[in-house]
Amino acid sequence: MGDEELVERTLRPQFLREYIGQDKVKDQLNIFIEAAKMRDESLDHVLLFGPPGLGKTTMAFVIANELGVNLKQTSGPAIEKSGDLVAILNDLEPGDVLFIDEIHRIPMAVEEVLYSAMEDFYIDIMIGAGDTSRSVHLELPPFTLIGATTRAGMLSNPLRARFGITGHMEYYQVDDLTEIIERTSDIFDMEIVQEAAHELARRSRGTPRIANRLLKRVRDYAQIMGNGIITKDITDKALEMLDVDHEGLDYVDQKILRTMIEMYNGGPVGLGTLSVNIAEERDTVEDMYEPYLIQKGFIVRTRTGRVATQKAYQHLHYPYNEK
Repeated sequence: MGDEELVERTLRPQFLREYIGQDKVKDQLNIFIEAAKMRDESLDHVLLFGPPGLGKTTMAFVIANELGVNLKQTSGPAIEKSGDLVAILNDLEPGDVLFIDEIHRIPMAVEEVLYSAMEDFYIDIMIGAGDTSRSVHLELPPFTLIGATTRAGMLSNPLRARFGITGHMEYYQVDDLTEIIERTSDIFDMEIVQEAAHELARRSRGTPRIANRLLKRVRDYAQIMGNGIITKDITDKALEMLDVDHEGLDYVDQKILRTMIEMYNGGPVGLGTLSVNIAEERDTVEDMYEPYLIQKGFIVRTRTGRVATQKAYQHLHYPYNEK
């Protein structure tokens, strides 16, 4: 287990009342979970979608804890063939939660096995080959599938329709991120002033994972370059060292915008072309960087490509000419 994953597990809330932010999703889930428990039924299947780092995995564990059941975890890329999924499903106990991260990356042949499992709690599998092959019907215990994805649009309509509950995980408000940073500081016995926590939250791209990662680096800076206390001044200097500007844009964000402005006159430019020019994977740009740049108003997506906005020009101090 990597350091970042270990930190995330240490910080992970156990129940909805401990989960900071995502109030709309929490309020809905609280009702659905309590209703399922009152009827002594398994919770309907849940799809959680939104940009990376917003707490989809954490929410899956919270749901399982609220239901008082076990959670089995896997990911779309790990399920390469139908037999992999059958083995996982066959291992479920009544009421269990099966969490599949990156569910949009499940192969279509595997996805089709999920249909009957989700809808009627059974699967039909073929055993043997050729003339000796036969179909075997396997009944499954009632279970709850929680799928997480950064790309809800890549899910097929038949799969998406089988999720009775959907939760759109949105970027966090600064106040919620400030509370998360202060909670993390308490857990790891860091001394941080409120003004510093707020500034760090403001530059964390609306994402708890980024907030906690930056907090660790600012703590390092405070220990070496200060007296260990995380102040606003220490935070500003540490984030400057890390190339995180006052809007939360890092080196890659700025590289994306500069490339669009300097090489393509602000666009439109295709995602593939842009990715090649900044030497980043297309999926990385689309999942990790573009959503925040769009949300903050630095770029817009059009039918012909991405376009840098007037705000992007002004932020990077380029002259802007209306096209």
